[in-house]
Amino acid sequence: MNFKTPYYFIDESKLLKNLEIIKYVREHSGAKSVLALKCFSTWSVFGLMREYMDGTTSSSLYEARLGYEEFGKEVHAYSVVYSAEEIRQVKKYADKIIFNSVSQLKMFGNEVRNLDIGLRVNPGISYSHFYLADPACRYSRLGVSDKKLLMKQVPHISGLMFHFNCENADYKNFSFNLDYIGRKYGALLRKMKWVSLGGGLYFTKHGYPVDKFCKKLKEFSERFEVQVYLEPGETAITQSAELVTKVLDIVRNKTDIAIVDASTEAHMLDLLIYRTQAKMNVSEAGKFRYMIAGRSCLAGDIFGIFNFKSRIKVGSILKFQDAAGYSMVKKNWFNGLPMPAIVVKRLNGKTEHIRSFGYNDFKADLS
Repeated sequence: MNFKTPYYFIDESKLLKNLEIIKYVREHSGAKSVLALKCFSTWSVFGLMREYMDGTTSSSLYEARLGYEEFGKEVHAYSVVYSAEEIRQVKKYADKIIFNSVSQLKMFGNEVRNLDIGLRVNPGISYSHFYLADPACRYSRLGVSDKKLLMKQVPHISGLMFHFNCENADYKNFSFNLDYIGRKYGALLRKMKWVSLGGGLYFTKHGYPVDKFCKKLKEFSERFEVQVYLEPGETAITQSAELVTKVLDIVRNKTDIAIVDASTEAHMLDLLIYRTQAKMNVSEAGKFRYMIAGRSCLAGDIFGIFNFKSRIKVGSILKFQDAAGYSMVKKNWFNGLPMPAIVVKRLNGKTEHIRSFGYNDFKADLS
């Protein structure tokens, strides 16, 4: 392979490992999985993903349309808030529409009465490493928290959505919280046809007790006689992609700093938002220590500090791992930097250059 850097490199064989676990969960628990497009919308690999998943779930009109056009199967449409025009559009694509509030349900429920209608519930519990991503944080606008108000909506809805996790790889925590939801909302659940447990459940992580997870989901489904849905995002694509970059310069300011032809601000924005370090396949025992920095003018554009077994040179290729989730959907034109291309290695071993982004894209996006 000799592609111009930077580029996102998706390996379908690595993607398949996650998809096979998702399929296993469906077969052994009955829970269906719909891909969370807010995390990953790179539709050039939807052909593989649709073989193992049941559809898509969206956070906007555009995502719902993309799921309908490029993934097929079920289309779940959720949005924190819809405009009247968006409702008129989204009902053409969705099978299920999930409202965030009772007021939105009252505004638009009659307009989409031919669809399966659901409400998002804020159960007051959550799991998140970051306050910014905590769906049950103080004053959260995400979902209905008034149980009595929810019960009054039973004649108008057929399902509920509980999205209360973010990167939760703790099965015991999930199990405890699911039991809590069953106790608190059991009477409501028994009147529903389906329930979504949202995303943020890292059940494809190595060592996760998948069989216990399946048993728990199946028991919940049978107890309340509901079809359970999961909304995997990062769980579906974790460890399946890299951001491939090239070192353009090395400078020193009390430490060696290698500057690559990519940027956290523009190409891996979540690293900045959550103040985390990029992942690289390097050894902690390496004796050559470098700060890896992006090429934007933002002082904090830093991928992280890593140890290498040998010295880095101008022209060295550096690969940041686990770069699929919340990266391509958030890439932007900050500093007018070239966006990374998208490259996919198919299951048959063939590598395809899917798309590059150039000046005309930059100009068109900014009018």
